[in-house]
Amino acid sequence: MPEEQISSVVQREIERNLLGGTPKYTRTDIVEKSGIPLERVIQLWIAMGFPVHTDADAVVYTDADLDALRMITGLTEQKVIRPDMEVAIARTLGQTMSRLTEWQVGVVNSHIHDRVAEGRDAEGRDPAELASPADLDAIRRDAREIAAQTVPTLEALQSYTWRRHLAATAGRAIADPGEETTSRTLAVGFADMVGYTSLTRRLAIDELTELLEQFESVATNIIARGRGSVIKNVGDEVMFSAQTPEDAAHIALDLQDAFATYEDMPELRVGIAWGPVLARYGDLYGSVVNMAARLTSSAHPGTILVDTTLTELLKEDSEFYLKSLRSLRVRGFHKLKPHALRRNRRD
Repeated sequence: MPEEQISSVVQREIERNLLGGTPKYTRTDIVEKSGIPLERVIQLWIAMGFPVHTDADAVVYTDADLDALRMITGLTEQKVIRPDMEVAIARTLGQTMSRLTEWQVGVVNSHIHDRVAEGRDAEGRDPAELASPADLDAIRRDAREIAAQTVPTLEALQSYTWRRHLAATAGRAIADPGEETTSRTLAVGFADMVGYTSLTRRLAIDELTELLEQFESVATNIIARGRGSVIKNVGDEVMFSAQTPEDAAHIALDLQDAFATYEDMPELRVGIAWGPVLARYGDLYGSVVNMAARLTSSAHPGTILVDTTLTELLKEDSEFYLKSLRSLRVRGFHKLKPHALRRNRRD
C-alpha cells in the first residue's frame, strides 16, 4: 500500500479520535438540534477559523461541533459575555488555538511519520505488505494508540498552562480593582532582529527554524524573568509589556546584553513607550503601541530607544543613562522625541 494511502487512513482515524466520533450531521441538522439560526451558526463557525462546506447537505459535523456551538451561545444567554462580544471571542479563541495546534500537530505527526519512515506497523511489517482490511485495521489501531499516548498529555499541559495564566491575570485584576481590565497604563516594547529579511533568503528551512526558536526562547526567558509579559511573537519580532518603567528598562537592556553574546544571532533593536493602552483579547492597542513600534524601527542595531514619558519616569534612577536624540519624523507622529537608553556605567 502506498505511503500516501497509509497516511490518509491514519489521518481519518486521528480525526475521529479527536472530534469525538464520526461526522453525522449536516448544516441543517446542526441548526435544528441547536436551535441557533443558520446565519449565526455560520458566523460563529467562520469566526472560530473553520471553513464552511460548500455543500449544505454534506455530513461533516460531529456531536462535539454541536456542543461547542451550544457552549459559546450559552455564555451569551447566561450574560457571561455580551452579544456584541460573541463573534470576537470566538475569533480570538480560534486564532489562539490554531497557532497552538501548529506545534502540537508537529509533535504528534513526527511520531507517526517516524513509525512510517521506519517501514513498520504495530506488528513490524513493511508498509508495502499492508493491503488487506485486517492490515488497515492494524494501521488504525496504531494511530489510535499514538493519539491515546500523546493527546491527553498535550491537553493536560494546555489546560494547566491556561489555568496558571488565568490565575495570574485574575490576581492582578483583584489586586487593583480600581483599574479597568480593558484600559491599563503600561510600558509597551518591541524587540526585533536586524536584517532578518535578508537572512531568510540565505538560510535553509531547518536553520531558520533554529534561529527563530532560539530568538523566541531567549527573549521569552528574559521577559518572564524581568516580570514582563510576552504579548506576541511575530517572526523576527517580540512584543512585550511591563507594569513598571524600571522593569521595562531592565528587560530591554538584558535583551541587548543577551543577544550580544551570540555570534550567530542578528543584532537587536528595541523601542519602548509608556502610557495608557487598550487591552483586548490578549493584545494591546493604542498610540503607545504605535509609538513603541516607530521607535523600534528607527533604532540603530544594538540600541534601545524610549519615548519622552518613559524618560521622565527613569531619569532620576542612577542605574540608567538616557541620552536625548534629535526628533524623528515618522508616520503617525509629527515629532517623536526619542532618548537612547543604556546602563549607567559607574567605575
